Amino acid sequence: MPQVGVEQRANEIRSTLRRMGRYNWSLWGLAVVIALGLTFAVTTLSITVVYDSHDPFFHFRMSQAIRGLVGMVLLFSVYTLFQQFQLMRTRRQLAAEIRTSSEQHMLAEAYLKLAMQDPLTGLHNRRYAQDRLIAEINRAQRLKSSLTVLMMDLDDLKRINDKWGHGTGDLALQAFGQRLNKATRGSDLAARVGGDEFLVVLPECDPAHVQSVLQRLSELEVQIGVERIVFGFSAGWTDYRPGETPESLLERADHALYLEKQSRKHTAAPVA
Repeated sequence: MPQVGVEQRANEIRSTLRRMGRYNWSLWGLAVVIALGLTFAVTTLSITVVYDSHDPFFHFRMSQAIRGLVGMVLLFSVYTLFQQFQLMRTRRQLAAEIRTSSEQHMLAEAYLKLAMQDPLTGLHNRRYAQDRLIAEINRAQRLKSSLTVLMMDLDDLKRINDKWGHGTGDLALQAFGQRLNKATRGSDLAARVGGDEFLVVLPECDPAHVQSVLQRLSELEVQIGVERIVFGFSAGWTDYRPGETPESLLERADHALYLEKQSRKHTAAPVA
């Protein structure tokens, strides 16, 4: 949701709260006025009754005092009911605005998630990975720390699609994405950047951690009915060189993946 829409909704809620505050203060103000009026009426009535009942103005004073007292009570009661109605209506409006704001916030989060996430694997997508890579390169330059980029793709995905269908191929991608997400640290970034291509950004990573990630991705398989389909992957990685551009770093990682695939081309286990 656009930022302007969020601010506008927030301003509407604040305006409603201010209006409720004014209603509340008006009730307090009227209560004070009524209390003073009742005090005056009771005082007047008390003074009146001390007069001689034979005074020709006694009944007139008594009648006026009682009428004033009843009038003040009625006025207070009617105004209180009116203000309670206004407060009830305002509360309903506020509840509706809060509900709408919550729905819009959830919708904004969903759009943000779609903008950053690959819908099939649940990993981050290419666009987010590119932005994150730039940020990690800047961080590595600033802190003079290490940064490793790992490129991977699935072996024989085309064969899986051709033999068992694209649905099975999607299951293989999902299974690999889930395993890859579990194999990486919280500070790492795992992303799907193409059909069967995956990128992992590993800040402050030593060679042992790269091997640990790869080992956790062994024995990949999907189950179709009673059939067990085993598949593998290829990986290539490289370390960031100071002053290197993101494009150059990705190109070197991709070239490392290409060399790995060439070396495995005739030795990779066939798809079960």
